[in-house]
Amino acid sequence: MKVVVTGFDPFGGEAINPAFEAVKKLPAEIAGAEIIKVEVPTVFGTSGEKVAEAIETHQPDMVICVGQAGGRQTVTVEKVAINLAEARIPDNTGQQPSDVPLVEDGATAYFTNLPIKAMVKNCHDHQLPAAISYTAGTFVCNDIMYHLLHLINTKYPTIRGGFIHVPFLPEQTIDKPTFASMSLEAITDSLFYMIEAAVKTQEDIQLQGGTTH
Repeated sequence: MKVVVTGFDPFGGEAINPAFEAVKKLPAEIAGAEIIKVEVPTVFGTSGEKVAEAIETHQPDMVICVGQAGGRQTVTVEKVAINLAEARIPDNTGQQPSDVPLVEDGATAYFTNLPIKAMVKNCHDHQLPAAISYTAGTFVCNDIMYHLLHLINTKYPTIRGGFIHVPFLPEQTIDKPTFASMSLEAITDSLFYMIEAAVKTQEDIQLQGGTTH
């Protein structure tokens, strides 16, 4: 089995992105699956093109994209991507789309086909906080997830794929005292256990979830 794992470069004035820093620290193999690490640019459209190129090159069984969500308290696996670009800040090429679809005539939204409840539980079983998120935002993280799931739903039906958000690193919050952070080690371990569960679990477990708001 092959798993492509992508991580973004720094954006928004940050000198580092915990997404790719953690991806780089993953082992070359998890639960018998080969881990292929790919850095992608924080750029609308281009990030999705890089995923498409990685799929063509490596022919993976699974693709997991990883991105930074500054302000979140823990690693979160995303349930859904929406067909919308709405950028509060410019991407790394200065693009700042507003209220436009990512794919003309594309589906309004796509749900991940990863076993996200099993992924979260595996983190909990290893004493690591983790959660399911029901919004990937409207920036490039949502963009890459939507384009990945669009490819899966229109061209690669046997591939499983989705997106994981990670918090800031402690050094990123020195001037952001109200923001949560996680150590690089904890983020990397969380990704490891989420990928392990995704590789081992064919059908997701039954586990009560959801939100109250």
